[in-house]
Amino acid sequence: MATALFVIDIQNDLATDPTTRIPHADRITAAGRRILSAARGVTKPSTGTPELIIFVQHEEKPEDGPLVPGSAPWGLVFEPQLGAACERLVAKQTRDTFESNPALDFELKKLGVSSIIAFGIQSECCVESTCNGALAAGLEVTLLSGAHSTYSDSSSGKSAVQIEREVEERLRKKGAQVMPWEDAVAAWENAEK
Repeated sequence: MATALFVIDIQNDLATDPTTRIPHADRITAAGRRILSAARGVTKPSTGTPELIIFVQHEEKPEDGPLVPGSAPWGLVFEPQLGAACERLVAKQTRDTFESNPALDFELKKLGVSSIIAFGIQSECCVESTCNGALAAGLEVTLLSGAHSTYSDSSSGKSAVQIEREVEERLRKKGAQVMPWEDAVAAWENAEK
């Protein structure tokens, strides 16, 4: 059975704009570069190596936020490679990629995908919601620890890293696996040897 790698909402507003980006944006983009390089380098798929890469891009109406299609904030930091049949762009208008794209689980299963590996921005919003959507669709889920993050929450006093850990714990309780992104990359690279 195949695995799909979900790259969730690593968009300019959240990751590169110095006035709006999340506190740990540099860590997420550096991890993303390594993860994508390793995933794209897999030529001998084995258990747990991604065979499909889904780039998720959030869209908003101008009155709802800055991620307006065609705008600079909406742009992706990482994009599908032109002509790469195993890389796809998926737009969404809700936190859960599966809710925004009701046929997505069917399309993935038709391609033999039984599990997803996820990372991106924001941990407690679109990352967690998409993982929950995948679990509800009957897919196995692995969240890459260290490769997802969010804003700190001043109202609760929780740091971004505390929120990351809480999301990981909630997803673990629902049956998801949480793995350091470095371990996933090492496994994919070792599968090539």
